Amino acid sequence: MTSPINPARPRVLIVGGGFAGVACARRLERVLKADEADIVLVTPLDYELYLPLLPQVAAGVLTPQSVAVSLRRVLRRTRIVPGTALGVDLDSRECSVRLINDQEVREGYDIAVLASGSVTRSFDIPGVPEVAHGMKNLAEAVAMRDHVIAQLDLADAAVCPAERDARLRFVVVGGGYAGTETAAYLQRLTVAATYRYPGLSRESIEWLLVDVSPRLMPELGPRLGDKALARLRRRGIEVSLGVSVAAAGPGWVELTDGRRLPTHTLVWTAGVAASPLVASTGAKTVRGRLAVTAELTLPGHDEVFALGDAAAVPDLAVGGDAICPPTAQHALRQGRTAGNNVAARLRGRSPSQYRHRDLGLVVDLGGLGSVARPLGIPLSGLPAQLVTRGYHLLALPTLVARIRVATNWMLHAVAGDDFVRTGFLAGQPSTIRAMEHTDACPTTDEAHAAADPEKPARTRQAS
Repeated sequence: MTSPINPARPRVLIVGGGFAGVACARRLERVLKADEADIVLVTPLDYELYLPLLPQVAAGVLTPQSVAVSLRRVLRRTRIVPGTALGVDLDSRECSVRLINDQEVREGYDIAVLASGSVTRSFDIPGVPEVAHGMKNLAEAVAMRDHVIAQLDLADAAVCPAERDARLRFVVVGGGYAGTETAAYLQRLTVAATYRYPGLSRESIEWLLVDVSPRLMPELGPRLGDKALARLRRRGIEVSLGVSVAAAGPGWVELTDGRRLPTHTLVWTAGVAASPLVASTGAKTVRGRLAVTAELTLPGHDEVFALGDAAAVPDLAVGGDAICPPTAQHALRQGRTAGNNVAARLRGRSPSQYRHRDLGLVVDLGGLGSVARPLGIPLSGLPAQLVTRGYHLLALPTLVARIRVATNWMLHAVAGDDFVRTGFLAGQPSTIRAMEHTDACPTTDEAHAAADPEKPARTRQAS
């Protein structure tokens, strides 16, 4: 189980295989010579997930493999530890890891990069973790497609009108990019599917997008936000702003405006919280995320870097107490900055501060309904669609991934969809609690216990 370690080389331990962690590992492989450091990446998956395209996987526009980029294709010198980080002990410089075979080991480090990401945040609303479906990982996207098509199948076969209406009512919570794109793409899926279901009509399908904010995607600005809102409503999606979920249960959702809606589909994209790993460090947090300097280091622990959704990185471009939002764009850039700063520390040089220039925002609503603001220029319609898809192709980390995605887009545009349920997860719950394994995440006390160096476990020491 334990790989040989060269005591003459420092060890860089990266926790998290998302945008930030992989970008850091790639940058380290690029700027460090092979004999300067050992690079270790702890992640339960052997791929990097391109999260912005998950709604298109759920809608069947893209295949799951096209957004799952193999880590062994992009990382050549990094040793990948297949497991979940349970706790980090800053004093002993060790990370407790549960491998995918449930064995626990400890990974020592000289420099640590904490990029453990985030989990879906349900705000302790009764029933949400047990009945809502998330859109945070690949399994959830695949299960979402099967679930939506299953509702169409059941509605087409239903005899009771009330049961039929409940099956054809879909509620999406969260008016950010993930929620808006998910509602837009899945609504297009259900409308297109009605042509294959003789007993269903477009008018019988009801989609509802709710968000507690008074505006849809406020980051886009009033002009583009209003355009996106108008296009969703023209498609038949009911958008309720200033509204959230009060409670949910099997077959129903109660909104804060007093409505109680019979439905079998509640999609939750209303926010994220930093990974529970953050609690194990005992370090200071800001809004639940690790407080870090502008150089991405933990105060008092210059050997520990934190970035991405797990860190409250100061937004120097805005100033004041502003912190960077948890977006893929920031995670990628912070990963590269962290890689450069780790290399600088190993070489005895001064690190650089993280400062970004906003490249703009893109929102793909499917068809010609996209909106975008590249470099501050507002676009909509076909120009926005071209910019949006071009951005995603450039952001994908490998040529193979770009070819797969582009090919999928062309095939779907030409051949359409067959609306087939894969059945891979048949008989298993596809709720947030089940798919994101929230019960398996350590509590604060458990995370501290996992980081306790006195707990028996097999250890891999750093130099």
